Amino acid sequence: MTKLKDVYPLYLNNKAVQPNADLEVTDKFTGEVAFRVAQADAKTIDEGIAGAVRAAEPMARMASYERQAVLDHCVTRFRERFDELAYALCVEAGKPIKDSEGEVGRLIDTFRIAAEESVRLGGEVLPIDIAPRAKGYQSIWKRVPIGPCSFISPFNFPLNLAAHKIAPALAVGCPFVMKPASRTPLGAIIIGEILAETNLPEGAFSILPAHREGADLFTTDDRLKLLSFTGSPDVGWDLKARSGKKKVVLELGGNAAVIVDKDADLNDAMERIIFGAFYQSGQSCIGVQRIIIHEDIYDQFRDMLVKRTAGLVSGDPKDPKTFVGPMISESEARRLDGWIQEAIAAGATLLCGGKREGAMLEATLLENVGRDTNAYREEAFGPLALLSRFSNFEAALDEVNDSKFGIHAGIFTRDIFKSLDAWDKLDVGGVVINDVPSYRVDNMPYGGVKDSGIGREGVKFAMEDMTEIRNLIIRRRA
Repeated sequence: MTKLKDVYPLYLNNKAVQPNADLEVTDKFTGEVAFRVAQADAKTIDEGIAGAVRAAEPMARMASYERQAVLDHCVTRFRERFDELAYALCVEAGKPIKDSEGEVGRLIDTFRIAAEESVRLGGEVLPIDIAPRAKGYQSIWKRVPIGPCSFISPFNFPLNLAAHKIAPALAVGCPFVMKPASRTPLGAIIIGEILAETNLPEGAFSILPAHREGADLFTTDDRLKLLSFTGSPDVGWDLKARSGKKKVVLELGGNAAVIVDKDADLNDAMERIIFGAFYQSGQSCIGVQRIIIHEDIYDQFRDMLVKRTAGLVSGDPKDPKTFVGPMISESEARRLDGWIQEAIAAGATLLCGGKREGAMLEATLLENVGRDTNAYREEAFGPLALLSRFSNFEAALDEVNDSKFGIHAGIFTRDIFKSLDAWDKLDVGGVVINDVPSYRVDNMPYGGVKDSGIGREGVKFAMEDMTEIRNLIIRRRA
């Protein structure tokens, strides 16, 4: 059986360092301390940034095949340590083991895609002789690394969302410092352990768990040229306001909606929506929170959802039969439980679930939820979904847009014209037809609008953010 160490280091300028073991990380199901991790102070973070600055030039000089070799090494080692990575994720995040194994697969995919893209970073020959004054001139542009980057990753996908920052940076040749979430630092630490096996220039990476209060340098230091943050909207927009001149990419919250039209395959839609709403205890920014159902099928589909939801297995995430594990903390479970009770007090109907024990909250369905409640307007980020009905497709699209968030939306319909209308009219970063908004593949452009963030992830698109265009203009002498 896989076992974890008692103590893990941080990584400073490519090297494992053990200044302390101050950060206690709990098993999210038992609540017991599972292991301890070294924690960086401001001086250590400063040293990491200084190392990244020193590494910027040698990183930029690395040949494409050398960067690809680093990424390929990571892919090989992730595969070799698959079970360890999945178990660590299951423990530190409370993520059911099947979901944890799926995330390790996506970690591997993301680094594999980055390895492929690392040798495709091209430019363009641009004709500029558009006027007599430009006759005899030629323009050629290429992409160059932006320089030292700052990455702050969240607790809910500790491997894959770290990978979506680290792998593109390696692909283009950007050194980086990373602050993983304090509740789930181990995934990033293991990535650091594997990167330390490579011949990256000294200072190419530092992975530095730290208290939020002591980590201002990740945001404010002007030596850093890009900040990529994934997490809550309140924190993300505050970081942007304090980030100075650096480029900022934000992947923030959502309360994603899915429309089920009357011509949908109901059994298929039901299975996908159950997955989208309740996988990893609903702790996903594109998890299904609002289910908008055509009135002709509403009663039938509601009953199908209730029966299937009530049958979901909750409990120990290490048990392969478990579908709904604990939320990240008891305080988060109490928060969402309070929103559920608030919605019920305001007139919502509890269809199933709604019970909490510690960090475990049952998969919960509500209907008739008021639009001014927290459950409707805010990001639940837990095992809660709301049902409503519609008669007019345009009105359903308006209901999807009735949100300050906008990452993905899902539409179950066989009507291509409705699909195209949704693509045109929904104010979101992506529209998913005949599947849930929770669907994501790691090479596609991914991100949101409105309060959901700015910029796009997906390896190729993140690489663009981590590079700048450098133009060459040549005047041919007559």
